[in-house]
Amino acid sequence: MESTLIRLSPRSSADEVSEVLERDGGLIVEDLVDEETLRGLWSDLGPALEDWQYGADDFSGHRTKRLSSLFARTPHVAKVVLTPQFLGSARKLIERPVPVWMGGKRVELAPNVQISATQVIQIWPGEGAQWLHRDDMSHLRTYPSRISRVQLMLAMSDFTAENGGTLVVPGSHTLGDEQPPAKDRAVPVEMKAGSCLLWLGGTYHGGGPNESEAPRTGLTVSLIAGNMRQEENQYLAVPREKVKEFPEELQRLLGYDTCPPFLGWYESSDPHLLLQQDARTDGAGR
Repeated sequence: MESTLIRLSPRSSADEVSEVLERDGGLIVEDLVDEETLRGLWSDLGPALEDWQYGADDFSGHRTKRLSSLFARTPHVAKVVLTPQFLGSARKLIERPVPVWMGGKRVELAPNVQISATQVIQIWPGEGAQWLHRDDMSHLRTYPSRISRVQLMLAMSDFTAENGGTLVVPGSHTLGDEQPPAKDRAVPVEMKAGSCLLWLGGTYHGGGPNESEAPRTGLTVSLIAGNMRQEENQYLAVPREKVKEFPEELQRLLGYDTCPPFLGWYESSDPHLLLQQDARTDGAGR
């Protein structure tokens, strides 16, 4: 297994990112998000985060705040998700065809990708290390398995080994189900605000202990295969009026789309037609 995480530049292609992700299970893209986007995220999310409560169990963290429903709270998260290094690499890794028989013919169909969960995670001083886990446990995946999830953690503040930088076990996406993650192989992610950690759903990781004097803040979004249930219910998390403010690509990523061959339909049709009907109705009322 690799003992460190590769660092790539913001000019790296989706091909480069997906190749390293598939090999190592995780990587860091430096300076992926510009300062203007960071300021916008803090302006929209900071006030709510200040009033948010700490978690109520060991996994969520007794000194950790977790703020969700991000697409209902800020438009700036769209720019983070649509970066080619994240969305492009996720599509390359997840949208891989599988053979099926339809109409007496063998064809290959590939799932699309969709947004699963969104959170701002703020680890405060005094928080201990979160237990190492795979995010794929939400879908009860068995390993070895095909890639079905790619996750992003944007550093909204600097990440260090001292302040709770995410602990990642490089290469652990290759472990079988009976092999526990080795804690001594977990490396803390250190990156400055605006940089991102990307990792696979099968990579063992966890929040690090914060032994500093200030909180550490990160924004995370997961992309999963379209034939799996979204971890965060985006239809409840994001009002339809908010969804309509995003570009079509984002609307479909939020779930207003069908996954081949026909998962997610509404009235036997593409659910995005519902948003288009809304737009025509809104226009007629002006």
